[in-house]
Amino acid sequence: MTIKSKGEMAYIFGGGVPMYIDPIFKGAVMFASLLAMLSLGLTLTFLTTRVPNFAHGSFATIGIYVALTVYKVFNVNLYYGLPLAFMLGALTALALYTFALKPLIGRGASIITLMVATIAFDLVLLAILNIYADYVVNTFKVTSRYFYLREADFRLAGHQGLFYVAPSIVASLTILLYLVLTRTRFGIAMRATIENPDLASAVGINADLVYKVSWLLAGGLAGLAGGLFPLWFIGNPDTGEVVLVSIFAASIVGGLYNIYGGLIGGYLIGLAEVLGTSSLASAFGSWIIPYRPTIPLVVMVITLLVAPRGITGLSLQGLKLRRLKHAHS
Repeated sequence: MTIKSKGEMAYIFGGGVPMYIDPIFKGAVMFASLLAMLSLGLTLTFLTTRVPNFAHGSFATIGIYVALTVYKVFNVNLYYGLPLAFMLGALTALALYTFALKPLIGRGASIITLMVATIAFDLVLLAILNIYADYVVNTFKVTSRYFYLREADFRLAGHQGLFYVAPSIVASLTILLYLVLTRTRFGIAMRATIENPDLASAVGINADLVYKVSWLLAGGLAGLAGGLFPLWFIGNPDTGEVVLVSIFAASIVGGLYNIYGGLIGGYLIGLAEVLGTSSLASAFGSWIIPYRPTIPLVVMVITLLVAPRGITGLSLQGLKLRRLKHAHS
């Protein structure tokens, strides 16, 4: 039996029981997983250096064009290019911190100045990406704007590989992040630097090293997410700019002051954006689809009204209240 109009049939391993998964839901899970990776990086850099990084989306676009180059130009399996996407995203983020933000922070620059510096860096990256896109299409005759690479993905049990890979990466990141932060000396140093950088430096912790590693990881995760992005979603030089609103909304909804907030917010915003747009389009018509970027903003505003520090801020506040009650009892 073949289902073409609404989706495909998958089989639960071992039972042979057919399980239908709606393609819109699959797309929502894939988008939410990639968004979780992106917002985790944004949250990490904000926690350490208190800089709202407006170039974060372009780090992902670098990964998108690494994927295009690896698959279309060199005819290599796209997944083999993911380490390169991670590395280039990481090095670009490190360059932004080392050559632009660190000198400004050393001179006591305000958060507005630092934010403008990331915007300027983003404009430079956007220009470079546009130049590279033109170079690829002129030199290799490869479509380099508004492209998909869905044919590059493998299939397992009737579903795209990205449907398995993206959530698996997020789950692995969550476990690894927990282990690093709680079981390693560097993780403890990172937590101390986040809580009080001056005190951390006073006890011998290299705060600058923590900042550099944070930016490396953030850029690397963005590049990795970008490398996976065109397997299902459209790639273009300005894709990072388009997704940036969702990235910031995810970090804010999850909580900018908790490193796990980006993961939680990424899934909430990603699922709400895709499933919400689909539901509204079914109810009111396809004219509503171009207004999809407003959904993350609406969710963000509602969340801020209820929880000004994000969802993880609510849990932390509840924990503090319980401790106070226990202390007075």
